[in-house]
Amino acid sequence: MAHLFEVQIYYEDTDFSGVVYHANYLRFFERAREHVLGAGELVRMWREEQKGFVVYKATQQFKEGAVFGDIVEIHSVARLESEYRVVFDQKAIRKSDGRLLVDASIEMVCIDGQRTPVRVPLTEKLRAMMAP
Repeated sequence: MAHLFEVQIYYEDTDFSGVVYHANYLRFFERAREHVLGAGELVRMWREEQKGFVVYKATQQFKEGAVFGDIVEIHSVARLESEYRVVFDQKAIRKSDGRLLVDASIEMVCIDGQRTPVRVPLTEKLRAMMAP
């Protein structure tokens, strides 16, 4: 089941041409993933279990640019790639017309305090958004 997260596009998100600067989509995707797992849970996991996520690989395919004033929906679906790696397939879609703006795949590795890969903790929220 896809998780939806809305992003309001502000003037500061755009570049000289008036469209969202490409690197900002990584921020939007990050916010959506953080919203899925919950900031409190991510902090708790790190403090109590010494487990956290780092980006291993990120790909983005740009279709069309969002502009100042747009509301963009970030659709996120997760899949377990291995016991150590989870992939978030994420799409940025303009809410007003449903057009696909950016199609992304973000691979995350779960690590411990020594930065060694560990098994991905399958929280309830993460399981709920896993692709079948």
